[in-house]
Amino acid sequence: MVHSRRVEILLFAFSLAALLLGGIFAVVDYPHFAAYFWLIGTVSVLVWLIIIVLTAITKGVVGLDIIAAFSMMGAIFLGELLTGNIIAVMFAGGQLLEAIAQSRARQEMTALLARSPRIATRYEGESLVSVQIEDIRVSDHLLIRPGDIVPVDGIVARGAVLLDESVMTGESLPVTHQIGDRLYSGVSNIGGAFDMVAVTDAAGSTFSAIIRMVSAAEQQKAPMARLADRYALGLFAFTAALASLAWLLSGDPLRVLAVFVVATPCPLIVAVPVAIVSGLSRCAKIGVLVKNGGALEAMATAKSLLFDKTGTITIGEPSVLQVFVDPDCNETELIRLAGTVAQASSHSVSKALAKYASKSSPLFNRPSHVVEAPGEGISGEVSSRHIYFGTFEFVANHVGSSEWAEHARSIVVKQEGLIAAIGIEDRLVGLVIFHDSIRPEAAGVMRALRQGGFRRIGLLTGDRRQVAEAVADGLFFDHIEAGATPAGKVNIVLQEKKLAVVAMVGDGVNDAPALAAANVGIALGAKGVGASAEAADVVVLIDRLDPLPDAFQISQRSFRIAKQSVFAGIGLSAIGMVAAAFGYLRPIEGAVLQEVIDVATILNALRALDIKFLS
Repeated sequence: MVHSRRVEILLFAFSLAALLLGGIFAVVDYPHFAAYFWLIGTVSVLVWLIIIVLTAITKGVVGLDIIAAFSMMGAIFLGELLTGNIIAVMFAGGQLLEAIAQSRARQEMTALLARSPRIATRYEGESLVSVQIEDIRVSDHLLIRPGDIVPVDGIVARGAVLLDESVMTGESLPVTHQIGDRLYSGVSNIGGAFDMVAVTDAAGSTFSAIIRMVSAAEQQKAPMARLADRYALGLFAFTAALASLAWLLSGDPLRVLAVFVVATPCPLIVAVPVAIVSGLSRCAKIGVLVKNGGALEAMATAKSLLFDKTGTITIGEPSVLQVFVDPDCNETELIRLAGTVAQASSHSVSKALAKYASKSSPLFNRPSHVVEAPGEGISGEVSSRHIYFGTFEFVANHVGSSEWAEHARSIVVKQEGLIAAIGIEDRLVGLVIFHDSIRPEAAGVMRALRQGGFRRIGLLTGDRRQVAEAVADGLFFDHIEAGATPAGKVNIVLQEKKLAVVAMVGDGVNDAPALAAANVGIALGAKGVGASAEAADVVVLIDRLDPLPDAFQISQRSFRIAKQSVFAGIGLSAIGMVAAAFGYLRPIEGAVLQEVIDVATILNALRALDIKFLS
């Protein structure tokens, strides 16, 4: 149940004021006035607490709050009003501490919302026009000025690009980009002005999708938000048994009350949310959005990790591997001409060639008379020469035969993977071989994950085993599952779940069923904002693997601290309860002891916020 911060502050202040005023009247020997203030301080919190307990019971939840309610009611019934007021202050203070801690812990998540861009600058003919980002359409040419936040996803068209991507990636250093690079919305331009071409509208941008997921995560109640409540019924039964024993041994109702007072772990029940929400916050700070506490727990306990191949272990986009050129041609000039034509196409292969060409020399001015045959190739004129780029058959059908063209055909027959051809005027003059390269950070990430405690790491792919083994070489996989369909990936995940808690990392629509089947599904990168992110429990906000080891380490530490708070707090309370049952603690002494225990568990939980003087 989410309570207004104003109510929490008011109740804590009121109960504390009642406790202090009652104390003053007790010191000046006005016990009736003292009892009156202590009673008001207790009742004000008790009414609020009863509402919380009844609301939880209607939802089928019994928490440790019920012990606090019994303690306060017992204190009023037996006239131990000072004890009741102390418990009220403890409980109200614990609730307020929870609200404050969670507010601090969520700062990294909610900071995203404040960065939503509103206005963009668009080229309209020869003019620049300010437009609402909702009016941006795919293929619009935009000017990104110094200090602007990139409003939608796009491709760099002109200019040197220097971005602050820390809000999305946690990377504090500026990041440079070149012409043809993909940019994701939400990052800041800290360099000079540059042009980009929009590839999404505002609603479809990466930043908008992340904001939607953050908002959804904020609305979800974390299943583990009260880890201590898992043991509520057991602790309540133990408390009732000890209280009954105390009554049988002495017949003294004050002993019964003392047992309940010591069993009232008021701030303990908020120590766990502090640790868990702190873990969610710290993950968000490094670019990993964990949707709820249940997902954080699954990350903390996962021992088996499965990776999709394409777009996860590999980059998922074609890049130039090798170029074959007719000996009579200049390779740099040929690639520059073909890249100029290719930049007019949105096909991933064309974009890869344009990016490769722009690295060696500036492209020519825009091509003219461009004609694209979807799935086959593109042609256009550059500097009065007709250029063809596309499949071997597409180019061969538009140019004449030659000795080198026959040699190129023999290369195509022998090569595996993706090959494109280049033709100029009536000659086939070049071949470009593309591949999906392995992410440069993959090997280091795999080592870190292994050191982090994963016992089994597997690779899933729909590709042939030969391709999968080539990708997996040197990456420390325990097993490779090749030729896997989406349904096959689900079956593999289900088999792994019989052995251990399973985390699955993927990025595509075809990974969504497996992500949903895993104990914790992780959608990788800004490409994971569609179906895979909807199915996933965790979304890595950048298109890299680097944050994964840190996110798993944060989850493990957060839950280690949370469990320490639970077991230490309940264990110490149990010892105090036994002492109270045998008459060694009066109710007021039990309240003070429990306060000490609760402060200790809260301080322990605050370590998850990584506060330096507590760590």
